[in-house]
Amino acid sequence: MHPRRSAQEVLLCDLCETVPLQSHCELCNINICVNCAVKHLSDSSKRHKVVPFLHRKSTPNYPKCPDHADKHCEIYCEKCDVPVCSTCVTSGKHKGHDISDVLEKLSAKTESLQKDLEELETRIYPRYEKMVSNVQSEKAELETNYGKLTTAADQQGEVLHREITAIVNQRKSAIAEMKTKHLDALDKNTEEITQKMAELKQIMSDLKSILKSNDVSLTSTYKSRNSEFRTVPPKVRVTVPSFSPQKINKDQLNEMFGSLSPLSINTEHGDTMKSAEAVSSPPVKPLLEPRVTATIDTGYRHGLYSISCLSEDQVWTCGTNDTMKLLNLQSKLLTSIQTKSERAPQDIAVTRDGDLVYTDYWNNTVNLIKNKQIHTVITIQGWRPRNVCCTAANNLLVIMDSDDGKPSKVVRYSGSTEKQSIQFDDQGRPLYSSGDIKYISENKNLDICVADYTARAVVVVNQSGKLRFRYTGHHTNTKQSFYPRGITTDSQSHILTADRDSHRIHILDQDGQFLRYIHCNLRAPWGLCVDIRDNLFVAERDTAKVKKIQYL
Repeated sequence: MHPRRSAQEVLLCDLCETVPLQSHCELCNINICVNCAVKHLSDSSKRHKVVPFLHRKSTPNYPKCPDHADKHCEIYCEKCDVPVCSTCVTSGKHKGHDISDVLEKLSAKTESLQKDLEELETRIYPRYEKMVSNVQSEKAELETNYGKLTTAADQQGEVLHREITAIVNQRKSAIAEMKTKHLDALDKNTEEITQKMAELKQIMSDLKSILKSNDVSLTSTYKSRNSEFRTVPPKVRVTVPSFSPQKINKDQLNEMFGSLSPLSINTEHGDTMKSAEAVSSPPVKPLLEPRVTATIDTGYRHGLYSISCLSEDQVWTCGTNDTMKLLNLQSKLLTSIQTKSERAPQDIAVTRDGDLVYTDYWNNTVNLIKNKQIHTVITIQGWRPRNVCCTAANNLLVIMDSDDGKPSKVVRYSGSTEKQSIQFDDQGRPLYSSGDIKYISENKNLDICVADYTARAVVVVNQSGKLRFRYTGHHTNTKQSFYPRGITTDSQSHILTADRDSHRIHILDQDGQFLRYIHCNLRAPWGLCVDIRDNLFVAERDTAKVKKIQYL
């Protein structure tokens, strides 16, 4: 309870704070009791005006002047933006300044405060509450999202372990086979020597018998074989093979394992997202002036469309005929595979295991080539497979067209099992146009990037299929049309797409911001891929050549 109030809310004297008030000093604007009123009036330094409390004037509660103790601030200095008393105004400090009534100013200030309070209560504070709620929801999803990353890393680790185990088993098998051959050689040599020794024993036994018998006939018929045995059988010498372990290149092993996209920590100002911090792994590679480091002549006569890197110096290609070719940087044909249907493949992709996948638009299949044998892994009903890419988790993302003109969709497969279908945004609108070729690539942050030629846009959704952004070309070149074909991503989470008609490559960051062009005298660039060292391979449709370009 307030110290100046009783349980019955009796108002007490402002001075002694113990006795109920009875009077009011209009000069000092205080409430006082009888005893304190006598003492108050005894102060002759001021002209106090004490009246009964019930007869006090209803005067505004003007603030006391900090410079003149017996004055109240009834005036407001506009220039100094402070309340002042009449003495302050007549003094030199506020001379010539614009002044107004302090109550009018107070009224305006009060109205402004009321507006501030209303905005805080109805608009600003609820937004903060919503932000906190969103952050809590995002925190709740962290375990799941980072769990998926950890699972992907574990899966990739298992793949590497399996590959290493397979190599170790191959070496151990080769060692066991060599050991068997070594033993066989020694056994054969021992058998030859043992056989000769048996013959020698028999000869020695015969000679002893002849000498003991003194038989003239046996002695005269004996033929010496010593010269035959003076040359001992050849000794088999087998050199035990040695193992020469290569020094493990940790950097190359790290690249082979795969990389994490940068963790982008952004600060949202209103409706604008501005990057505040970026913590990245692997190290950031700056963009360089692009240059062509190799050119491969594929030999396709009527156009080259799709490519997929097997290694830094080997690339799979496909064009308008039914043959897929594996070529090196010197344009040497290493392997060629003909499709089952004897029709041109729609697209190709290399899996994490180094096998080749191709889509066959004509028989509605997705096929895997392993050890030069074609295995149909997916057969589709009512839809036709267009383009394909392999994900970090070794899944397949397949762009499909419907037989009845529905908008295209992206389907994720694990083996032959459909795991996800992406076709519409949150408002139920199609993400992709209907028909035509749409190249696809998974970014390092697991975004799914589609180059939609008909829509003239790069459409990017997150791992869950939620639309992140659409890129429709660089805004400074509005006069030039944007018709994207091939698309790929690199270790820095850059998105690279081929602008066929403008004969160049667009490089974007993972949030769709344009970074730069790659020209390099390209002619109708189409299919794209990037190797483990971030070299870009570009398929030129019209020349049927592949250009290897360094840009990082």
